[in-house]
Amino acid sequence: MTKPKILVIFYSTYGTNHAIAVAAAEAAKQAGAEVRLRRVAETAPQAAIDSQDAWKQQVAKMADIPEASHDDMDWAQGYFFSCPTRFGTVASQMRAFIDTLGGLWSQGKLANKAVTATSSAQNVHGGQETTLLGLYTTFMHWGAILVPPGYTDEVIYASGGNPYGYSAQAGKFDDAGKASVAHQARRLVDVTNKLTA
Repeated sequence: MTKPKILVIFYSTYGTNHAIAVAAAEAAKQAGAEVRLRRVAETAPQAAIDSQDAWKQQVAKMADIPEASHDDMDWAQGYFFSCPTRFGTVASQMRAFIDTLGGLWSQGKLANKAVTATSSAQNVHGGQETTLLGLYTTFMHWGAILVPPGYTDEVIYASGGNPYGYSAQAGKFDDAGKASVAHQARRLVDVTNKLTA
């Protein structure tokens, strides 16, 4: 049996979604997947990044993680996205990457692949669900197979009860969140296995 190919792709300004992505990648590997961990390119001006020490430190912390490419998207059989919300929608850095994928989409290379997503926001009701629903709308345009966690495990309730995908408060990725992300990653691997069998 071949290992399912999972791309964990994220954007992170201050580190929460980076931590989520690392946890997802580890759980997917433990579930038997071949995993690529990739970050989307930072599109903010360097002056903006340099104006905030936490942002600048996070960019340096992720420097050894390769940037996501079209090759990564084509290679993968399943996708795990993690991205903060900005004003109730996907951060522009992630959106900018997604907006480059028209060539792959038009060739059907994003169709019939399993996909799930997670998010974060500063406040408990800061737009996480709308961010996830927005991402899922894009994935539906691709013809991808949505794999939300639903209420398929007790850990969903312990981490806030979001059936669309795990959502963290910025800077508060705790043990319950890690368990929820691990479940969501394992579920993605399981569904990807079934789709590619």
